[in-house]
Amino acid sequence: MDIEIITSINKRLERKVIGMQTKYADIIVDISHENLDKTYQYAIPEELLERAVIGALVLIPFGKGNRLIKGYIVSITEKPNWKVELIKPINQIVDDALVIESQLIHLAYWIKETFGSTMNDALKTVIPVKKTVKSVEKKSLRLAITKDMANEYLETFKKRNNRGRVRLLEELVLQDVLDYEIVINKLNISRSTIQDLEKMGIVTTEVERMYRNPLSSDLKQKEKVQLTIEQQTVVDSITKEYESGIRNTYLIHGVTGSGKTEVYLEIIDAVINDGKQVIMLIPEIALTYQTVMRFYRRFGNRISIMNSRLSQGERFDQYERAKNGDIDIMIGPRSALFTPFDNLGLIIIDEEHEGSYKSENPPKYHAREVAIKRAELSNASVVLGSATPSLESYRKALTGSYRLYQLPSRIGAGQMPKIWVEDLREELKKRNKSIFSARLKELIADRLQKKQQIMLFINRRGYAGFVSCRSCGHVMKCPHCDISLTAHYNGSLVCHYCGHEEFTPSKCPSCGSKYIAAFGTGTQKVEEFARKEFPGARILRMDTDTTKNKDGHEKILSAFANQEADILVGTQMIVKGHDFPMVTLVGILAADLSLYAADYRAAERTYQLLAQAAGRAGRGDLAGEVVIQTYQPEHYSITTASKNDYVGFYHQEMNYREMLKYPPAAHILAILVASKDDKKAIFASELISGATKEWLKLEQIEAETTVIGPAAANLAKANDIYRYMIYVKQSEYDYLIRLKDYLEGYINYSEHMNGCNIQFDFNPMNSY
Repeated sequence: MDIEIITSINKRLERKVIGMQTKYADIIVDISHENLDKTYQYAIPEELLERAVIGALVLIPFGKGNRLIKGYIVSITEKPNWKVELIKPINQIVDDALVIESQLIHLAYWIKETFGSTMNDALKTVIPVKKTVKSVEKKSLRLAITKDMANEYLETFKKRNNRGRVRLLEELVLQDVLDYEIVINKLNISRSTIQDLEKMGIVTTEVERMYRNPLSSDLKQKEKVQLTIEQQTVVDSITKEYESGIRNTYLIHGVTGSGKTEVYLEIIDAVINDGKQVIMLIPEIALTYQTVMRFYRRFGNRISIMNSRLSQGERFDQYERAKNGDIDIMIGPRSALFTPFDNLGLIIIDEEHEGSYKSENPPKYHAREVAIKRAELSNASVVLGSATPSLESYRKALTGSYRLYQLPSRIGAGQMPKIWVEDLREELKKRNKSIFSARLKELIADRLQKKQQIMLFINRRGYAGFVSCRSCGHVMKCPHCDISLTAHYNGSLVCHYCGHEEFTPSKCPSCGSKYIAAFGTGTQKVEEFARKEFPGARILRMDTDTTKNKDGHEKILSAFANQEADILVGTQMIVKGHDFPMVTLVGILAADLSLYAADYRAAERTYQLLAQAAGRAGRGDLAGEVVIQTYQPEHYSITTASKNDYVGFYHQEMNYREMLKYPPAAHILAILVASKDDKKAIFASELISGATKEWLKLEQIEAETTVIGPAAANLAKANDIYRYMIYVKQSEYDYLIRLKDYLEGYINYSEHMNGCNIQFDFNPMNSY
């Protein structure tokens, strides 16, 4: 690649406006999701240049009459997209307008710059309501005259035989106010009759805006819990700093059952008593049930929830309630971070280590980093909490970027469970071919006899794993994706990437052998084995397949909490955050499955899953036990998890990350090049790799940066689209952002990128 071309592109990308050079602002005038693409360009007068920033609220002349309307700056450029003489200038920048829209647009710009995406994608992330939803209104009818006058009209209407008017007036004389729908549907009064009485001034229609509320309001408030000394120390320290005007990021590292939620509740109480608002992030829909109930009992109608299971109307109404100041606390997963609170004081991220806080679609932002930025813009604090913190957060806590608090013991009578590690290789030597080790089988029988509850965890969905031929080794794969199909109980094979489905063949399609079958173990298979082994047990299964309906999670968790089942079988959604006092045994059936993933975070994920799963046992007054079944009992993620030794795991894992320059020891920029044309994808990825190396040479950081690829992605083909990866490792995040900025310009400049989709991902959470 010609170094002069690289230099010219660099200069063009980094050029500053000098002197009188005109700048132009792209402005949106209607901040609703469907109108984000409709921007209007205005010239920025010289005297407004310094104050014209992304997100600024401006007054602009609009239309033929040049009436002044409000708008928001979403991008600034030197390039006019229309005849210069026809572009109108901005009239005014509204400096004192501390509107939430300005803050969210500024946040969108920061996300776009920091994580790599278009401004439009970033805006659509922070402006969450996808389309205008019709609001719900409650209409009522009321007498507009005195009852004496109404009785006089009644006599007149009776003489004229106006039956509809008579029925309506008789009811209004008795009740004063009537629900409009009852009048129409129950009293059978026509709308024309109502309109006639309105015109006569006898009745009036009142309209009240109603909000759809996803929460039931029949819960009784619960008395405050007495905190332990450890909990109170954390609360006092954080609230004291908050009251002193200090805004910080805090990490609470508390073992499972240490009472982190009660600490959150106390801190939130202090913040909302100060007149501020709170966002509480939780990692998955499955966590909302118990978490929300605890919050509702404490704060009543001042809370709301946001998740993907809500209807479009419910989501719309929750944002309206937040914007109007009708609620103080929003609880939900990643998207709740963009709740339009204009007086935000605190953001809490529970289970902060969870991978679901990282977006898998552009912009590929991490909620933790965005929360810290939003807190900075809002003058708010951030509290992170986990029993198994991410290495990134724990490292920042150890180096002083975050304030670290420890909750090392369980509250009340709860003790950390006794953990057994069972070597499945030894079980096979003893001719035990069951999915349950001898110890686990014995302990399940014991708990069933004692009327205690059991959780069986496996990190897989479906009836079994992949289907392969034992004769020739052929594996049944998706025709559209480079991934094996998963066998399900009904005899179907399903691709969990694109949804392709087909029946399990009776003979191998490659060699014709009849020895083709499913290998591996899934939740359905565990449920089936448990029913055969323990025929009297009441068993529930919880995975993506059984929770498809809107209330699927709540129904299963409620039934288990009410002890309507003895055994709960499930995927990782059953092991995070739930609190069942009668659970005294947790069986982890395939502890090392996640160790086989082609992902540098595999050991960290395994430790987190094991520690979280083990943490479900013995949370009440009864002692708990955990059985970890594994083929690799000597692996450090398993040995440290069995001892509940997070610090020991952290140091061993960080040695590995330091050695191979993986996050958080260094940073990675992952570049995905995808195209329906395999040759185009290969050529484009080679060009991008070459441009990357030239830029590194130009910046003189070639020696301290590692470029890997291009190479086919782990999932090399998905939905008939070919995928290639380039990875760039560098210790300084800012260098990677500058590289991303340069490559965006290069991609736009190069004609060879047509037909390719190119995405950037900083410190990816999942392998591609």
